[in-house]
Amino acid sequence: MKKIQARMLVDRPVTEAVLDEAIQRGQLRHKVGLQATSVTFVDPCLAVSFVDGSGVLLPVRHYAEFDDFDVDDFANLEVGFSGTALCHEGKDLHVSIAGMISASKPLMDMAASVIASRNGRQSSAAKSEAARANGRKGGRPRKAEVTD
Repeated sequence: MKKIQARMLVDRPVTEAVLDEAIQRGQLRHKVGLQATSVTFVDPCLAVSFVDGSGVLLPVRHYAEFDDFDVDDFANLEVGFSGTALCHEGKDLHVSIAGMISASKPLMDMAASVIASRNGRQSSAAKSEAARANGRKGGRPRKAEVTD
């Protein structure tokens, strides 16, 4: 899993404009982002539930962050950062849920397949025009057969 070093933020005075900007960023992130609602330890996995009722099981043995956890530590694991991370205050641990999912090759392969399927169903104006033009010509042209 990729580790990201925290950076020091320079203090900015909080003005109405800065506050409004932060609220807008939060609302946008809330609408389009990953939103977990709960996490439960179901040995040997973490069951992460999302706002739409779906969920995912993530085997803890795949994540070095949980190597020193025992059952009580998993019981104190919480969802934080607006549903985007798993947090344990006692161990000062904050792990991105999206990062955990992206570390799983089968989950990423499935996501790629779903996205490809969804993108293939989308139609653009150019795609529609090409289909109409091919229809006027009698349909999609046949592939030329290669003869030896």
